[in-house]
Parts: sequence; C-alpha cells; structure tokens
Amino acid sequence: MKFFGLERFRNLLQHDIGIDLGTANTLVYLRGKGIIINEPSVVAINQKTGQVVAIGTEAKAMLGRTPGHILAVKPLVEGVISDFETTEEMISYLLNKATSGTQKIFSPRVVVGVPSNITNVEIRAVRDAARNAGAGEVHIVEEPMAAAIGMRLPIHDPVGNMVIDIGGGTSDIAVISLSGVVRSRNLRIAGDKFNADIIAHVRNQFKVLLGEKTAEHVKTTIGSVLPTHAPLEMPVRGRDLVSGLPKEIILTDNDIRDALSPSIESLIEGIVEVLEATPPDILGDIMYRGVYLAGGGALVKGLPELIENHINMPVHVAADPLTAVARGTGIILEDVDKYREILIENESDLPPKK
Repeated sequence: MKFFGLERFRNLLQHDIGIDLGTANTLVYLRGKGIIINEPSVVAINQKTGQVVAIGTEAKAMLGRTPGHILAVKPLVEGVISDFETTEEMISYLLNKATSGTQKIFSPRVVVGVPSNITNVEIRAVRDAARNAGAGEVHIVEEPMAAAIGMRLPIHDPVGNMVIDIGGGTSDIAVISLSGVVRSRNLRIAGDKFNADIIAHVRNQFKVLLGEKTAEHVKTTIGSVLPTHAPLEMPVRGRDLVSGLPKEIILTDNDIRDALSPSIESLIEGIVEVLEATPPDILGDIMYRGVYLAGGGALVKGLPELIENHINMPVHVAADPLTAVARGTGIILEDVDKYREILIENESDLPPKK
C-alpha cells in the first residue's frame, strides 16, 4: 500500500485558483482545467433588502435597466476595490462556482492579479476580501508580471521584457528583467476611460446622451485609432439632450478616433516616459525583442500599429490578450515556489513607486 505525505495529499485535494480581478471582467483559472469563468465585474443589489440579486453576466445585463430599488454596481474602480463587501460577495460567488461539484476538504489556494503600484491598503483589501470569501492561502501578483508569465516571456533571464497591459480600469506599463520590475507606470487610461470619452464626444458634438453599454459596443464595433481602408459607421440610439426624447444618429470611425485621441496620446506619452527611464542595455533588448500588448485594450483597431509608429519598435499582441493575466496566474499555481520572488506576500514586498 502506498502512503502519501501530507503536502502531497493536500495538493491532490486542494483547489488552486487564479483570479484576474479586473475592473471590467474577472477571469478565474482552475488548476488542471484552465480558464473556466470569464464574467463581468458587476454586482446587482436589492437596496430594500441589501441582498445580492445577480453577479457577473446576469448583473451586467441589468446595467441601466434596473428599477429604482435594484442597483447594478461595479465594485472595482480603476483596478482597485471601491466597495469591499460587494467585492467579497463577488469573489465568494466566483470561488463557489469554480469549485462546484467537487469535494472541498481544504480551502482553495488563490493567486490574485492586481494593478502595479497599488498601495499597501489596497493590497490588504484584496487579500482580506479573498480570505473572507473562503480562500485559504492567498498570493498577490502584479498584473503586468502575470501577463508576461502568461505570454511565456523569459522573466527570469537577464533580458529586458516590456509589457503593456491595457485593461478596463488601468493600463500597466512595465519593463521586466531578472524576475523584477525595472521601470513601471500605472495609468488611469483604459477601456472604461475610452467608453467615457465616446460618451462625452457624442454629448458635445451631437447633443445626444449614450449609455455605457452602447458606448462600449460602438468602441468594439467601429472604434479605430488609425484611418481604415473603408469608412466604418453604425447607427446608435440615445437621449436627445435638447428635447429629452429618443434619437438615432450615425457614428463613424472618424468620430470615435476624435473621441479617443486625447487618451491615446496620454497612453503613448506614458509608454515613452517609461522607455526614457529604462537603462540603455535593457532598452537594447526591448528594441530587439519588441513590446508586448495584453488586455482588452490591445484589441482596439490600429492601436498596436500606432504605438509601433511612435516608439519605432516592433509591437506584438499576445495570443488571446484578454486572458494573458489569468493564464499567468495559472502558470504560477503550477509551481508557486519557482515564482515566489515575484509575489507580493506582504506590504514590504511592494516595489517602490517609479
């Protein structure tokens, strides 16, 4: 009869879960199965009873369409927890869904991806929310590092890697070498800001108010930061700010380009600033290897080419950029000890602000 050591026994029965805790979407990786959950980071709450009505996809469908007593909220703003209790409910829901139908003997071991350069208080809030939701061992990793691991970049080698993770709430720009972040910048310019830019532009130019879901649909359908071979256009419906009545207008890719231009310029300025502060030898590596884009923002039409034109370096888009961070958390779970030095285990592990 073969006997197992306690640690090996634990590994067989413990669920290892990676979470990309995003402002727009939260992805969950279950060791041995891959990414099993990809749902919007939205929670619907009944304000009369204080109970959670829906979470994820079902809750997002309620955005802008709820009665007065039901509030659909995003518990994470710009990559950090803005509503602790709601975030805890959401993580608990995701953990239970990920482990449903399986025997639970040990609390799951969890790796959570967070934006770079977040504060000690924000780190503690993420860890506490995960533990209160039922997680046992909790590890924190910065999202650009997790994205680099998910893209299989050689982060342990003495080679410069530049990763730009454009998510829903923040964009993380990081230069990585020898398992450490050499230079980094966190910008509050990402998918949600792009949606807000479109809403503001349409309001100012057409005197029509769009909903957030409509703005996001416009962005993903005809949004482009470079001129397209053939003009793109689509009809959208909103509220006429003059009459207060519904109104339909036609938006083109040129309208969206004008709307996004200031934010895209700020994003490129941030990339250039990080490159300017990077040591010359590492900069040489990046010029040879190129820059890697991850996150939903990498899918904006023309953005990789525009960045490449400004920095004169090759720009590569990750295969399935939306899941790069979640895949990275999964790889870390395969061998936590190997990646121990890149994990934020306590406040003293936080890198200095750059």
